[in-house]
Amino acid sequence: MTARVTALGYLQFAATDLDHWQDFGQRVLGLMADRRGDDRLLFRVDEKSYRLEVRPGERGGVTAVGWETRGPAELAELEARLVAAGYEVTRPGEAVAKERMVSDLIRFRDPDDCYDHEIFWGLSTSSARFASPIGAEFVAGSEGLGHVLQVVSDRARYESLFLDVLGFRLSDHIDLAPDLAATFLHCNPRHHSFAFTPKVGNRPLGVGHFMLEVTDLDVIGRAMEHIEDEPHRLLKTFGRHSNDRMTSFYLLTPSDVGLEFGTGGIKIDDETWTPTRYDTAHFWGHHSVDHH
Repeated sequence: MTARVTALGYLQFAATDLDHWQDFGQRVLGLMADRRGDDRLLFRVDEKSYRLEVRPGERGGVTAVGWETRGPAELAELEARLVAAGYEVTRPGEAVAKERMVSDLIRFRDPDDCYDHEIFWGLSTSSARFASPIGAEFVAGSEGLGHVLQVVSDRARYESLFLDVLGFRLSDHIDLAPDLAATFLHCNPRHHSFAFTPKVGNRPLGVGHFMLEVTDLDVIGRAMEHIEDEPHRLLKTFGRHSNDRMTSFYLLTPSDVGLEFGTGGIKIDDETWTPTRYDTAHFWGHHSVDHH
């Protein structure tokens, strides 16, 4: 396997109120906003022209996840492997590539039909310096945009897609309950860019949360203070994870998608890394908040 996904490149969301998202993204999270008319809101976290895109919708949610690869040869190889694995792959064409600000991309539907996966190469770099309105510095660049955690119906199918087809590597597992484990996968030194858990109880299928990482704990603390003014947005309290050592809290975005906002995640060196299992997801904290 020579071609593989190298990073989580971008996320696309739907939302009912782009104005609210723009204020929230800048004031609470420190994202750099680029508003393009009434129907498109872009956010930057690094030198790339955007990492998050929000479009109007009747309800919130994730509509597309963009995965980066190195170039056209790698894109073609990944396309061939996806087709061989039984996925219906399309090439959206030049107009969509221009809109996504990439050189080229392919698209296929998530196995649980929750959103579109897009694999691309050549995401545009902006000539304007990234400037957070609150002075935040994000961990992104070659490590891409944080991570996505998804609730899935078929563990084996997602293992096959991400490990065998897309070229991810196993980071570790967390045993959440008897016969219930979360799987964490990496495609660069970031501890994980994709993670998934089997469906339990009434948790819906699809993206449970995405993660943004900053370099300064004070940015996290100030965001928590902002959330005190919107207490319904707090999903999990301040805490620290066992596997990636991330210190973070969880909040609800204006797209009704969870966000882990954290700092201090560890890096993986594939030459020395050995996957392991953990008996808890949290060293401390991360208590779920019941608003009822």
